[in-house]
Amino acid sequence: MGFKMGIVGLPNVGKSTLFNALTRTAAAQAANFPFCTIEPNVGEVAVPDARLDQLAAIANSKSIIPTRMTFVDIAGLVKGASKGEGLGNQFLANIRETDAIAHVLRCFEDGDVTHVEGRVDPVADAETIETELMLADIESIEKRLQNIVRKVRGGDKEAVQQERLMRAALEVLEAGKPARVVEVDEEDRKAWRMLQLLTTKPVLYVCNVGEAEAAQGNALSAKVAEMAAAQGNAHVIISAQIEEEISQLDREEAEMFLEEMGLAEAGLDRLIRAGYELLHLETYFTVGPKEARAWTIKSGTSAPKAAGVIHGDFEKGFIRAETIAFDDFVALGGEGPAKEAGKMRAEGKAYVVKDGDVLHFLFNT
Repeated sequence: MGFKMGIVGLPNVGKSTLFNALTRTAAAQAANFPFCTIEPNVGEVAVPDARLDQLAAIANSKSIIPTRMTFVDIAGLVKGASKGEGLGNQFLANIRETDAIAHVLRCFEDGDVTHVEGRVDPVADAETIETELMLADIESIEKRLQNIVRKVRGGDKEAVQQERLMRAALEVLEAGKPARVVEVDEEDRKAWRMLQLLTTKPVLYVCNVGEAEAAQGNALSAKVAEMAAAQGNAHVIISAQIEEEISQLDREEAEMFLEEMGLAEAGLDRLIRAGYELLHLETYFTVGPKEARAWTIKSGTSAPKAAGVIHGDFEKGFIRAETIAFDDFVALGGEGPAKEAGKMRAEGKAYVVKDGDVLHFLFNT
């Protein structure tokens, strides 16, 4: 299980350039005019994780299979998108299918790249997009409330629950706040997710800065950081131009380039790590001579559910999980030595998988 992140932003902020770099393809046309992305582009990237390489080296694995993340490049939204302006509602629908939203914000000055509103103000850009998403949610809720009137009057429990949740969302949206601020009880969480409101999705602000500012950011990205902190959201600083250049280099060349730019790692690594934290994701590993493989799970996932990520039959017939902590596997030199040292544990259905666990599942067919 990876996750799907929608890349949104006003036209000409660097979305498609970033998408091209992240997916190492030229699938999204990066051009200096609005709506150069006519259809949402979908790309998968391998999630970089140095631990996987370490495990593979110890186990002499023939192949290394990282977990993957999906990015969706969604066409530039403009003011009035919720009412059909620009490319309008079809792109709002694309956002509904994602797990999280990356707001790419222009934090660079460049007279050669036009801004759709004739100014560079990332905070105002973020507010424009958030407003459009809130307006779209309001419209969606109002329509749905009209459609379930009869069921509510008839005492349909599901409809009554939906109406209560929608009215709670509507109250905060009409007050100018996103639906994610609504506090939802555990018993309502599934119904709340089923509403598929745009403003319930976690937000990561991506500050697109110039090459010279990639390491420390600038005054514009500092304003975004302040806004994100006030909202309880996350932010990362990336130079889409640098990421695009890195994507054309081999590993050794990329490392040299990053060192010259004063960067400890590629922006992709920071973006993925921030995305993992945003959605409370973790990684576990399966390791053997055939392959070393990474798997993504939600934090708090039980062993049977984690097994189900590999195959549904693993979850259905789950017996136990043989578990070695990553640090023990590496320090002791593999599965055999870890087992001899008493560091391999047999865990049952109640076990909650931890980030970095090396697992082997036993199950009934």
